[in-house]
Amino acid sequence: MASAMIAGDGLEGDRARAGKRAVTLIQQEHLEVIGRFLGRGPVAAEVLRRNLVISGINLAALKGREVQVGAAVLRFTVICAPCSRMEEALGNGGYSAVRGHGGWCAEVVRPGPVSLGDLVQPVD
Repeated sequence: MASAMIAGDGLEGDRARAGKRAVTLIQQEHLEVIGRFLGRGPVAAEVLRRNLVISGINLAALKGREVQVGAAVLRFTVICAPCSRMEEALGNGGYSAVRGHGGWCAEVVRPGPVSLGDLVQPVD
């Protein structure tokens, strides 16, 4: 998806999850790590069902902070823990491979459009 709108209850077209889990994000770098844990190449982001794939910034360091992505502002809240579907989606060991690398949930502080290549930067 080249561009999308983040509304008050999350990414348009996604199931509504208003509140602290409105938007989910994962680091691009972790897709390769998860794949290596499973003995293969990078895992496709859509398998993990995260809304946004981010690279070049440590998402864990942003917990509790406001972050601008495109015109939207998000506040990172809790980690996206893996669910039992990871075994089905990734095979044996999928749950364990994603544990600690599944990304972050965020609440929407200010809705706005996001596009492929937008900067992700803390709001200070």
